Amino acid sequence: MGQSESREGELGQLPPGQRLQRGWPVTHYGPVPKFKPDRWEFRVFGATADGEKHGWTHEEFSALPYSTVVADLHCVTKFSMLGAEWGGVAARRILELAPPAPGVTHVMVWAEYGFSSNLRLSDFAAEKTIFATHKDGELLTAEHGFPVRLVVPHLYAWKGPKWVRGVEYMTADRRGFWEERGYHNIGDPWREQRYSYQEEPGDGPEL
Repeated sequence: MGQSESREGELGQLPPGQRLQRGWPVTHYGPVPKFKPDRWEFRVFGATADGEKHGWTHEEFSALPYSTVVADLHCVTKFSMLGAEWGGVAARRILELAPPAPGVTHVMVWAEYGFSSNLRLSDFAAEKTIFATHKDGELLTAEHGFPVRLVVPHLYAWKGPKWVRGVEYMTADRRGFWEERGYHNIGDPWREQRYSYQEEPGDGPEL
């Protein structure tokens, strides 16, 4: 699957233009969705290796192997939260359980209300990318993404949507919600890739 091309710094370092944040501000667009466990399903679809859709109920997803990573969170609004412990299901575990087809290069992570974020497969498969259900041993609050949010520590935090509902495997790149609205297609904080006007040839599909 290759390695991420990000120039991630050491744990606890601030990327350029970021400031240290004490606490965890709530940042999102739109209302907080109401969690309905009997209707909730995590789906993997698109270009899967077997051509089938894969799904887990909330009970089944919660029973998947639990992993923890210690990682920073960098928001494009310029705050960084350092050294948090994220617990949940590693993205690599999802790739093992529902493998992508050989031609997959990107994924689209889908969340409630149609929100989405695109990632290179290498970023999705990175060691610390995790579908977080907990932070510092405590369940996420609804405002912070309960029951599941994606955390991709080496990219800006909008690349990890709250209230995730599934993953689409793609054989070509396609911009997600914020990427269609002027945010950088890759979102590497160490290169300050905040906005689409900063993109270089090859960074993403044409707007």
